[in-house]
Amino acid sequence: MSNAKKIEVTDLILRDAHQSLIATRMRTEDMLPICDKLDQVGYWSLEVWGGATFDACVRFLKEDPWERLRQLRKALPNTRLQMLLRGQNLLGYRHYADDVVEAFVQKSADNGIDVFRIFDALNDLRNLETAIKAVKKAGKHAQGTICYTTSPVHTPELFVKQAKQLKAMGADSIAIKDMAGLLTPYATYELVKAIKSAVDLPLVIHSHSTAGLAPLCQLKAIEAGVDRIDTAISAFASGTSHPATESQVAALKGTDYDTGLDLELLSEIADYFREVRKKYHQFESEFTREDVSVQINQVPGGMMSNLANQLKEQNALDKINEVFDEIPRVRKDLGYPPLVTPTSQIVGTQAVYNVLAGQRYKTITNEVKRYLQGGYGHPPAEVNADIRKKAIGNETVNEGRPADLLPPELNKLREDIGSLASSEEDVLTYAMFPDLGREFLQQRKDGTLKPEELLPAEQSGQGRLGSAMATEFRIDVHGETYEVAVTGVGNTEPGKRKLYLSLDGMPEEVVFESLNEYVAEGGKGRKRATDPGHVSTAMPGNVVDVLVQEGDTVTAGQAVLITEAMKMETEIHSSVDGTVQAIHVSKGDRVTPGEVLIEIA
Repeated sequence: MSNAKKIEVTDLILRDAHQSLIATRMRTEDMLPICDKLDQVGYWSLEVWGGATFDACVRFLKEDPWERLRQLRKALPNTRLQMLLRGQNLLGYRHYADDVVEAFVQKSADNGIDVFRIFDALNDLRNLETAIKAVKKAGKHAQGTICYTTSPVHTPELFVKQAKQLKAMGADSIAIKDMAGLLTPYATYELVKAIKSAVDLPLVIHSHSTAGLAPLCQLKAIEAGVDRIDTAISAFASGTSHPATESQVAALKGTDYDTGLDLELLSEIADYFREVRKKYHQFESEFTREDVSVQINQVPGGMMSNLANQLKEQNALDKINEVFDEIPRVRKDLGYPPLVTPTSQIVGTQAVYNVLAGQRYKTITNEVKRYLQGGYGHPPAEVNADIRKKAIGNETVNEGRPADLLPPELNKLREDIGSLASSEEDVLTYAMFPDLGREFLQQRKDGTLKPEELLPAEQSGQGRLGSAMATEFRIDVHGETYEVAVTGVGNTEPGKRKLYLSLDGMPEEVVFESLNEYVAEGGKGRKRATDPGHVSTAMPGNVVDVLVQEGDTVTAGQAVLITEAMKMETEIHSSVDGTVQAIHVSKGDRVTPGEVLIEIA
């Protein structure tokens, strides 16, 4: 232990910990009361923003994410504040033009962020360039990030090469981001040793406890020379979250690696968050438990619950093992992308389509097409040329940085949102989520912002909801019995009500104006597809766009609808030549397999 040094700690309690365990639902009001104690600990940094927190604030909590950041900055004057940034994707789900990336980074810095952890789902480092430059220009700390995964091409040599490139781009530190919990202790030792011997920058290990190995991985990383570990206060630790802060502090206490953090103070903080967690019981999930199977099928916990939900809707949960077998094959076809947003959804959804259709790549999602055209960047390895040909034909593949094709867009965004935006931060909120952002800003202006309701502890699914509705019941549909539990209630726009349900243990979300309307909608249904001219979908989802009108002439193979499932869009094609006779859906409608959506004569 002659080379030992004090280990620094970044605590994830205010971002990744609750994102991993309670669907990012922790509210600012539950963060502020404990900030004084958090600020006394002496962490290297606290991760407080980015990832899915921005989306959850706007979509569910009806909080202004920028205001959250300002309040946390004020409440934590002595601690570095850190955020997670998806490179050119920022906090949205597409690539943004450079002027938007630059503005977003500058405003994040102005409002309180000190450390920017910047990553790209493909480890295409060209997608980090603009963000790193913007962070340096703002005078803040740029942490270049390598997404860890396993494949024939993902070797320590490749990761060392990427670490060297990140240093050359101006990174102040390097993070190894093991989002799926794929690292093993001795692989961690080898990787940390290799990077530390080649790159003279502080190195951070970020590993989810999904497989139960993360605490062991951190210990081996420390022995190999890592400088900093990511942990979470024990009340929100383990499972798909991270090693417990107190446990790691205790493990290193009295050694040359001692963190110097006060276990008694950390214990008081844990007690506070243990009580807070009870408020959010309706968002707990069986899919956040420790499960070593990620080491077998490489499917992260959040992705697994999404896949199970899709298959349950399709009445095909018995095919889940076939999907798990198919995921590595699709990943190989696409050049071994790491499985992290958005590539986890791209690979997972395509695998589901391949299994359910009984024919591989019979339907190819729009995102797979975009990926194979270079729309997300350069795949880590060669892609399957036959699949690319089938997906995009003879269209050219963009070998350059995807954002080089995007003209500046900030001025257009300002014009589009107009007077609803009272600040540049509002314009950036709209940029991240156009429909959601506009709705949020409009509701804020109208004074109608209403967060989803939190159920009292006694209404945890075993009790009653209000006084008139049972929280658990059974329904029979065409001889199939379903177990339904009401897990939460939320408000949407005036006159509408949102229910969170679980259907045979799978989370669902329903919006309706009255119970009568809901029953009527369920009873009405659409007729089943029986003719070649009946257009239907193979996957449950929502209608994103209807591409034809009644009376239009269409040809076989022509796209007539776009649907969305698991954040992935898919074109639905006509199988015949003919004339559009009837359209039974419109944008936003929920659709299920086998229904007639469009009739073509």
